[in-house]
Amino acid sequence: MIKRTLTVAAMAAVVATGASSAAQARDQISIVGSSTVYPFATKVAERFGRTTEYPTPKVESTGSGGGLQLFCQGVGVQHPDITNASRAIKDSEIEKCHNNGVENITEVRVGFDGIVMANADGAPELDLTRKEIFLALAKMVPKSGDSSKLVENPNDTWSDVSSDLPDQEIHVLGPPPTSGTRDAFAELVLAHGCEQFPGIEHSAEVCHAVREDGAYVEAGENDTVIVQKLRKNHDAVGIFGFSFLDQNRGSIKGAAINGYKPTFKNIANKDYPVARPLFFYIKDAHVGMVPGIMDYVAEFTSRRAAGPNGYLTNIGLIPQSPKALEKVREEAMNLADNLSK
Repeated sequence: MIKRTLTVAAMAAVVATGASSAAQARDQISIVGSSTVYPFATKVAERFGRTTEYPTPKVESTGSGGGLQLFCQGVGVQHPDITNASRAIKDSEIEKCHNNGVENITEVRVGFDGIVMANADGAPELDLTRKEIFLALAKMVPKSGDSSKLVENPNDTWSDVSSDLPDQEIHVLGPPPTSGTRDAFAELVLAHGCEQFPGIEHSAEVCHAVREDGAYVEAGENDTVIVQKLRKNHDAVGIFGFSFLDQNRGSIKGAAINGYKPTFKNIANKDYPVARPLFFYIKDAHVGMVPGIMDYVAEFTSRRAAGPNGYLTNIGLIPQSPKALEKVREEAMNLADNLSK
């Protein structure tokens, strides 16, 4: 089962007895998963290492899908304790976890993020609709003059999509299929654009499929690499999380979608249309097996970290409302009470 709750520092006292009697083969928390959540998890881990008695957790950027693949392989210190995700866990991943003995997972929503399309400062300004993005990047698109039929994407330039867009080659650097950003982009952008054509089949096979003719380049799980490539190639457009745009302003700029620029305010106000929640998942069986897990969770979900004025907002996290964060913490205390019985 997935318990959509989290625990807090008080949990440490609950599990202390079991932890002291268990042989600890590893004393460093192991975290894998989303490249989007990676900067936030790394910041929390660094602060956690400086301010507690525990070693700084090891955080690896493997992509959401890759992280859940590792996380669900089993219970034991040879497997990760926590996995970050820029989309919710899938039913198939829950099933895999259960089949490998990972029966209890706690989901923690840490905040929100926008998915941006960005290019270099000095490159043409882009103001796109999701319909236009679908026509630029989908593998199959409606045939010109007969929107009920699908053809291999013939659009070579942005101006082929719309005369209002630059006469520039479509060259987009984006995440691979293992990425949660790719999954969310398919759901929030491509599928929405696909639905603007009522005469075609609105299946995932049609609406989520990305062209494979070189216009879209899978640039790996490291969003920093995409940013570096954009700086060198003014014809390229990149897809990644808002925090990478926020940390690199002055060298890259975000495209407007449906008339709204990807800014902290527009994402927080839900005006920018391409936003999604961010999560991490805890392997409950590792609480007490590896020391400090719940103290790390407490730090990540504290107001000083994830609140509206928390230190994670300084690097691009869009926070939950104070009321939502408080609710999460109340649920955490309930979980601690249940484990102490």
